[in-house]
Amino acid sequence: MVSFLTSILILVLGYFTYGKFVEKVFGVDEKRPTPAVAMNDGVDFVQLSWPKIFLIQFLNIAGLGPIFGAIMGALFGPAAFLWIVLGSIFAGAVHDYFSGMLSVRHDGKSISEIVGIYLGEKARKIMRIFSVILLVLVGTVFMTGPAKLLASLNLVGINSTSVWLGIIIIYYFLATILPVDKVIGRIYPLFGAALLIMAVGIGGMLVIKGYNIPEIALINLHPKGLPIWPMLFVTIACGAISGFHATQSPMMARCISNEKYGRRIFYGAMISEGIIALIWAAAAMSFFDGGILGLNETLANGGPGAVVKIISSTLLGPIGGVLAMLGVIAAPITSGDTAFRSARLVIADALGFKQSEIKKRLMLAIPLFAVGFTLTRIDFGIIWRYFAWSNQTLAMIVLWASAAYLMINKKIHWIATIPATFMTAVSVTYILQAPEGFRLPTTISYPVGIIVAVIALVIFITKFKSAKRLESEAEA
Repeated sequence: MVSFLTSILILVLGYFTYGKFVEKVFGVDEKRPTPAVAMNDGVDFVQLSWPKIFLIQFLNIAGLGPIFGAIMGALFGPAAFLWIVLGSIFAGAVHDYFSGMLSVRHDGKSISEIVGIYLGEKARKIMRIFSVILLVLVGTVFMTGPAKLLASLNLVGINSTSVWLGIIIIYYFLATILPVDKVIGRIYPLFGAALLIMAVGIGGMLVIKGYNIPEIALINLHPKGLPIWPMLFVTIACGAISGFHATQSPMMARCISNEKYGRRIFYGAMISEGIIALIWAAAAMSFFDGGILGLNETLANGGPGAVVKIISSTLLGPIGGVLAMLGVIAAPITSGDTAFRSARLVIADALGFKQSEIKKRLMLAIPLFAVGFTLTRIDFGIIWRYFAWSNQTLAMIVLWASAAYLMINKKIHWIATIPATFMTAVSVTYILQAPEGFRLPTTISYPVGIIVAVIALVIFITKFKSAKRLESEAEA
């Protein structure tokens, strides 16, 4: 229990201390007009209040990841607490802050365009393809997952996954093509507040009822013996760092009215998500008889959805359990629709395709949804595994772009360079040994992953130091 409560306290303190430091390093300019002010088009560039943007951003990024991912990560034991806390403060929140604020500084451009500005044209082209693929995968994952949960609740007498899938697709389509303040701006703040309240309810009951939440220990408790490195760091993605967030931040960068709100919105939303992940990881570890083994048995019989349903209904009662489940369902749905919306914006930015006319939005949205629906026919587990790796790889690329911005502007680049190097090691090691990757033994994947990360760091430092030296010589 002490480790759990201390972890939450450290996350909160991290927002007020390290978050403030990151904001200072970036260099906020409160007098600089934001894209929402200078480029208002009534569709994607619309001024919204910072509390509303915070709740939208929080709900955008808090899909199934910080809940399902944290539950799956709980199988590794309380070592998961360390990754959630340290990852959120020093990697995830930094990643989210820079992906949002760099978009604010560059006319609300999508993350692929931001990466191109700082890492070059080749990186831009790769990111355009990579980010659209990731967004469609996210949209697909967040169609099927909520549809299954809704069917299990038998709401309004509908227990068919296919029917709920159809309803979700229709909603996604409307949220993708309508102005941001018409659907997203109105219902997201309510859903976001509900998700926070329900998470606090679960966490509060764990404390009040005195559940035996294990203390932090650097031991691997995974029943199947999966290695902590790098599996834990990919399993708990959205609860610590997620490249998907970088695709969402530019959408809110187009709505922020002043740069001074950036830390509250981007850094703050990630810290809030870390707290959500901590709560669900703690609940999963401590709730079931037999601890980790009991959790593993429940997962084998019903998956993380069953874990959520059992914990929610037991801790909060029948009504509270249903409300908690609805909050959990709202999170992925409201990430899935913005995933497709972000994919539309990425393609539009790449093509220079203005989106003020609805027919132009439809030209991009219809093909995206056709692809997404087709992918729902593929096994969910396969889609999720490829999403997990591509998610962390995207985060790695965005951190390198953030480090480049800091290096070019002669700021403290290590706040981005260190997590970028770490995530490079995670991504490379994972794909080398994962079942969907090269399936190499750890004796090969571990050293190769670390070596590649070190090489990437050396190349980065050498490249940008050389560029700065040539620039200084030219000025002289």
